[in-house]
Amino acid sequence: MTKEEAIEVLKTINEMYPKFNLTKRKAMVLIPNLKAMDYEGVMRQLSDHVMEHPYPPTLNEIASYPAEENSALKEVEQWMEEAKQVSPEIKDAFQEQFKQLVQQMKGK
Repeated sequence: MTKEEAIEVLKTINEMYPKFNLTKRKAMVLIPNLKAMDYEGVMRQLSDHVMEHPYPPTLNEIASYPAEENSALKEVEQWMEEAKQVSPEIKDAFQEQFKQLVQQMKGK
């Protein structure tokens, strides 16, 4: 989230929980942690928190992080694309070598 969105989260907490007492010092400590989070997810968590609790939330209670990319899936997709570029002759030669290797391993 952006700094402005983090400030918006803190202002919302302050409005919903007047005893939160948002200060510049408190904001300086919390904003860097909020910036690593997902704004929409945090606001959903905050909304749920407001409905259930009479006390202001900790960051841990409203934390929501962006989904991480699945790098393994991208890697497999890249391999599939690269495999399309391999000629049938090379694929056949590889399969033959693989069969020979399997036979050698069975013999040991």
